[in-house]
Amino acid sequence: MHRPESTHGSSSPRYSAKKMRKPVNFFCRAPQAERVALIGDFNGWDPSVHLMERGPDGAWHLQVPLHHGHHQYVFLVDDQPVLDPKAQGVARNERNERVSLMSVS
Repeated sequence: MHRPESTHGSSSPRYSAKKMRKPVNFFCRAPQAERVALIGDFNGWDPSVHLMERGPDGAWHLQVPLHHGHHQYVFLVDDQPVLDPKAQGVARNERNERVSLMSVS
């Protein structure tokens, strides 16, 4: 039987059940906007957590590490919710508001 090699100086193997996060790139075309934030179930719907950066072409970008699973989110463009046209789906949240859906695997 093959045993995994240890890199910690011990003869017993080490395993981990860490919750892994995967970097996800978000993109929002809103060239006239003054401010764009990403809000979702992964940040408590808090507009101060994930502020997006404007690129030279006027599009807004942000990379967020997300856990495996399904996530709900929207872009807040100058404080107005905007669905992601590239989202994997659309649903309603617990407040009956339309939100974008994505799945991270």
